[in-house]
Amino acid sequence: MTVKRPQPGELDPIETASRDEISALQLQRLQWSVRHTYDNVAAYRTRCEEKGVHPDDLKSLADLARFPFMTKTDLRDNYPFGLFAVPRDKVLRLHASSGTTGKSVVVGYTRNDLDNWADVVARSLRAAGVRAGDMVHNAYGYGMFTGGLGAHYGIERLGCTVVPMSGGQTEKQVQQIVDFRPDAIMVTPSYSLVIAEEFERLNIKPEEISLKVGIFGAEPWGEGMRAEIERKLGIDAIDIYGLTEVMGPGVACECIETKDGPVIWEDHFYPEIIDPDTGEVLPDGEEGELVFTSLTKEAFPVIRYRTRDLTRLLPPTARSFRRIGKITGRSDDMLIVRGVNVFPTQIEEQILRDKRLSGNYQIVLTRDGHMDNVEVRCEVQRELSGALSRNDTELIARELQSHIKTIIGITTKVSVMEFDTIPRTLTGKARRVIDQRPKQL
Repeated sequence: MTVKRPQPGELDPIETASRDEISALQLQRLQWSVRHTYDNVAAYRTRCEEKGVHPDDLKSLADLARFPFMTKTDLRDNYPFGLFAVPRDKVLRLHASSGTTGKSVVVGYTRNDLDNWADVVARSLRAAGVRAGDMVHNAYGYGMFTGGLGAHYGIERLGCTVVPMSGGQTEKQVQQIVDFRPDAIMVTPSYSLVIAEEFERLNIKPEEISLKVGIFGAEPWGEGMRAEIERKLGIDAIDIYGLTEVMGPGVACECIETKDGPVIWEDHFYPEIIDPDTGEVLPDGEEGELVFTSLTKEAFPVIRYRTRDLTRLLPPTARSFRRIGKITGRSDDMLIVRGVNVFPTQIEEQILRDKRLSGNYQIVLTRDGHMDNVEVRCEVQRELSGALSRNDTELIARELQSHIKTIIGITTKVSVMEFDTIPRTLTGKARRVIDQRPKQL
């Protein structure tokens, strides 16, 4: 497809500013945000007092490293509104995480927060190649999840037509894409493959699909998954990054010109990379845990929030802001298998090296006595389902088992299954890991 490169005047001035201009704006906004949080959030003020720091100590960007971190535990301990920095009657909207691992994280937005959020999502869409007048099929879930409404208002802010489909109803998703002929789709990468399979079932070829670009987020995905999505849907697959605690979708997004990692909108979100064990700030280029400080949020500011996402900061390319590398995993999603640290995305990359296998897979963990066992369940592509002999599938399994052992360092059982055997995600994030090991007491 022809890439829609930005025209003169399309970009916000800050997107092409010098590093000195960006840093000056960041320091000004950072000083405001830290002071705003300190003055209005008692729990954060107590943490600062315990650490012996005060907003007046923040005289340079480097001084931020002296301030305490925020974690998801802090957010849950202050459920629901304990970390809000404005009176409740100034909050126009609430969102919350799913709460699958504990209490939900509840976040709020003032009118100004919602305007800024719409702006950064619109900027993200523009970076992805979407332009005013395009139609965008929004298959992120609506409701308390930030994805649906966060994307929705950004699509409208850019001047596009939004199709507010939400998740699920795959047959209807495809029918509306066929009938409405949207230019772009916003959806999780795993569910995009479910949509692609429905197109295949209907014998609709990638070149017959109206979509030109997909903006995918809400779960980690690698280059192998990108290639699979692009091949099956005939689109450019763009990575958008965000999380409920920091804002929602639109914290960072790839540019279609380069597709070389999401550009952080550093005028609103200040990034750091830290050693996940020591908390020490690491230089750009080194891999560690991503930490964000909000620079403009009023209702629910976060200062040095530990995302648990593992990545690295990369130098600017298509814009003046730094980028993040592909999320390699999460420090709290890391699997320890017989003493080896393993992330699901590492196994995903090995699966997708084999073009005979689809992007749907599951990792099942069990324990036999004191020994961990790992089964990798994967599927053949639709066109190969029923066409391969048992010897063929056993050979595929042995090859994948060998690659996982060589690259990752763990022994696995690999089960190569027929197409459509593994349960699909219907509303959002796929369940990739099934951990059946007894809980440690």
